[in-house]
Amino acid sequence: MAELEGLEFGKSDFVLLDEVTMEQFMENLKLRFEKGRIYTYIGEVVVSVNPYRQMDIYGNDTIAAYRGRELYENPPHLYAVSDAAYKAMKRRAKDTCIVISGESGAGKTEASKYIMQYIAAITNPSQRAEVESVKNVLLKSNCVLEAFGNAKTNRNDNSSRFGKYMDINFNFNGDPTGGHINNYLLEKVRGGGRDDRGLLRGGSDDMLRSFHLQSDPAVYAYTKEGTSNNDRSSHRAVMSALEVIGFSKEEINSVCQILASILLLGNVQFESDSESVQIRGLEAVGHIAELTATDPEGLGKSLLFRTVATGGGDVIEKGHTEQQACFGRDAFAKALYDRLFGWIVGRINSVIEVKDYNPVLHGKNTVIGVLDIYGFEIFENNSFEQFCINYCNEKLQQLFIEVILRQEQGEYQREGITWRHIDYFNNQIIVDLVEQPHKGIISILDEACLTVGKITDTVCLDSMNTKLPSTRTTPPLSPTDKTMDFQKHFRIRHYAGDVTYSVEGFLDKNKDLLFQDFKRLMYNSSNPVLREMWPDGQLSITEVTKRPLTAATLFKNSIVALVDKLACKEPYYVRCIKPNEMKSAVLFDDARCQHQVAYLGLLENVMVRRAGFAYRQPYARVLQRYKMTCEYTWPNHLMASDRQAVEAIVNHYGFQDDVAYGHTKLFVRTPRSLFALEQERAAVIPILVLFLQKVWRGALARMRCRRMRAIYAIMGCYKRYKVKAHFWEVVRRFANVRTMADYGKSVEWPTPPATLLQFHSNTVMLHRRWWARQIVKNIPPSDMLEVRAKVAAQSTLSGERKDWGFGRAWERDYLANVRITLISFSFLRFPPPVLSQVNRFNKSTDRGLLVTDKYVYKLEPRKQYKVLKRLPLDAFTGLSVTSGADQMVALHTSSEDDVLLCLQRGELCPNQDRVGELVGALVDHFTRSKRNFPVKVCRSAVQLHMRGKPKSVTVETKPGQTNADFKKSRDGFILLVPGN
Repeated sequence: MAELEGLEFGKSDFVLLDEVTMEQFMENLKLRFEKGRIYTYIGEVVVSVNPYRQMDIYGNDTIAAYRGRELYENPPHLYAVSDAAYKAMKRRAKDTCIVISGESGAGKTEASKYIMQYIAAITNPSQRAEVESVKNVLLKSNCVLEAFGNAKTNRNDNSSRFGKYMDINFNFNGDPTGGHINNYLLEKVRGGGRDDRGLLRGGSDDMLRSFHLQSDPAVYAYTKEGTSNNDRSSHRAVMSALEVIGFSKEEINSVCQILASILLLGNVQFESDSESVQIRGLEAVGHIAELTATDPEGLGKSLLFRTVATGGGDVIEKGHTEQQACFGRDAFAKALYDRLFGWIVGRINSVIEVKDYNPVLHGKNTVIGVLDIYGFEIFENNSFEQFCINYCNEKLQQLFIEVILRQEQGEYQREGITWRHIDYFNNQIIVDLVEQPHKGIISILDEACLTVGKITDTVCLDSMNTKLPSTRTTPPLSPTDKTMDFQKHFRIRHYAGDVTYSVEGFLDKNKDLLFQDFKRLMYNSSNPVLREMWPDGQLSITEVTKRPLTAATLFKNSIVALVDKLACKEPYYVRCIKPNEMKSAVLFDDARCQHQVAYLGLLENVMVRRAGFAYRQPYARVLQRYKMTCEYTWPNHLMASDRQAVEAIVNHYGFQDDVAYGHTKLFVRTPRSLFALEQERAAVIPILVLFLQKVWRGALARMRCRRMRAIYAIMGCYKRYKVKAHFWEVVRRFANVRTMADYGKSVEWPTPPATLLQFHSNTVMLHRRWWARQIVKNIPPSDMLEVRAKVAAQSTLSGERKDWGFGRAWERDYLANVRITLISFSFLRFPPPVLSQVNRFNKSTDRGLLVTDKYVYKLEPRKQYKVLKRLPLDAFTGLSVTSGADQMVALHTSSEDDVLLCLQRGELCPNQDRVGELVGALVDHFTRSKRNFPVKVCRSAVQLHMRGKPKSVTVETKPGQTNADFKKSRDGFILLVPGN
């Protein structure tokens, strides 16, 4: 059963109607059409109503939704029955077929295209090139067959003039490997395909000129019925499809030439005088002869004369009457088209046929057949073509009823359900009436065609009146019957209704009016394609002794073969309905649709399906669908079998009198019980959805929690491993640092993990401190003050001043040096170097500088270093030096009385730098005093930071010294470095 849609869309399966009546059937069909639901089920049969508009229900998303699903899981669709046929073929290795039927304009051709599209989409998931090639040819063949087998009529823009049955072969993997096409073309009935107009509208100007054609289809007798705006694009698509299938350019050109010759042939006119018949305008005959590569004289002769062999072996030419010439012309045109269509189908079959197939190597080759054939036709004037078409539908209806009844009866017997006899119309009597040997209508027609003498349609009708039973045929027994014309009509009571046929033209349409002259003419053509189409033309007139089969017999034989082919397959049905004659997307003609429902036997189909039980499903599926409606079966039952669980559901709702239990299936008698279960299910589903969402969200949260815990555990283990590995590597590298000469300074540290960067930097700092301590331990205590001063100077001047005296020994207590006549103080911080003072008159005098731990003294070196001025050491807030080799120093005080001085390099070593020693002594002192003492390094002496308002004085320097402007300090003296 189909997945039930909302009640606003009606019943998705006609089996579920409350009452099986034509009124309820039509009401449901109309409601679904108006709501845009064009597909409805009858069990496993799909009823399709032509929407006359494009619908967005055939895309890839829809294909994915129906792929591999059961019929009842989704709303009714062509894809559902296509998938069911494919699954039956693939799972059970059983040949299946899909029979599409309906009247002209009901949408059979479109349905077959969508079925082919679905089968192509779900096969060959591995995209193998050879399989894709077969699929492409199968899809393109539809385009070609439509172009040459369909025509635009007043009732249908794409009317099928032929029946098409396509077998698609599949390998054991379910991939298409080839196929075969059978066509059932009524060439006596309908002539002129859709691509005739396509050639006129889509062909280039040069092509049309070469074929002697005009672009207006109304000019030609066979294309007057109408044109389409899509003729040009359709022609291009057909030409492209022919190339894809494998037709050569020469073959495609021959096809176009034959189409052109048919169009020109339809315009050939005849005129007669008292003695003979002549062709009106021989130019057209020359053009046709050119296109068919035949002799113009022979062509004209074949149109006007008929060659007949006498009993004595003589050959005579018999001239046509004007009427016979027109019949011969039309028969020749139709035969050309028929042979062309048959040749195209044969060429396609040669491309898609299964080649080099070996059942031992390749496994069983299964088949899906797709039958797209004309539906039952009842017109105001029904002739030979309606007779053949309706006979075909009688045969298919007979097969349909037999298959449905056989399936129903077989299922009841397998399940142990008592079979109840079903009354239905058995149309076997109608089939026998038409095809029975020696007694049927076809036999009577053939006999009349073979009888020598003047046999008319009326004589044939009299023969039917005599030989056929009146139970199924009703000839006019008296002129008072106003429903039928006297000596013209007969009526057959078909399963779809009574049809009145006119016998006018029956014999002519049944005969093979194509004379042998045309066959020999085409066989002798220099065009190899045409020659291949007419193999029977190789016989001479004296060798042709056997009469060809009539059209009715040929058609009967093909339909019998078709039914035999379908009978050995598992059938699936698509019944197409035309909603109106106006091709409107909104109009639903109740009377017309009811007529189609009747002759398609859809109501009988519902009755057969509902005979006894309207619904049946395996216990597992019933339980899976309805177990949530019963507390004893949700979420899982504890009973011995699924059958007992289903019984518990049925008993829970009190339906036990409306069901029967088979061996594997539950049978429900009326739809009301099923709807009650569906309503309960619809009420429970939202609650279950919320519950399942809650459970699933909790499960997802717990899964994420467990995953995160596992991740953190793994991360912790990994981090510990990396830390331990790093520690062991550090231990390995620094195991012997105590015995190394540099105490491990040259050892390269391993790269730490990201989590140990801070710890690593602290470890490196500890090692450096340990290394420094090891170095410091070996320094004598007497040198510690010098080391501390050098460290202080390095931290301040390293990288800023190129030479700051690091490489020499700092004596610090220069007063103790006997070579320097200075007073020695035990608490000296910096020796009193000799300075030069330049006064405002540009006269220089030497001065000394003494730095102690509390004061800075300015001394007079010539007067036993007499103290000239004393400044507290704490009054100094910083100093500035230059980055060059000069000895300029600026001492900054808090009172802005800055001291600018230039240190002499000394007598012990003239090239020694004294600035570093002064900076180191002062910085070390202030650091130990826990005071900030900034040191600024300037690029030149001019940039030394001087505060206050000194008077500018120019000093003449000796060669080699830098010329600079010095600022006069507020105490009135300026210091300048002398030579040595």
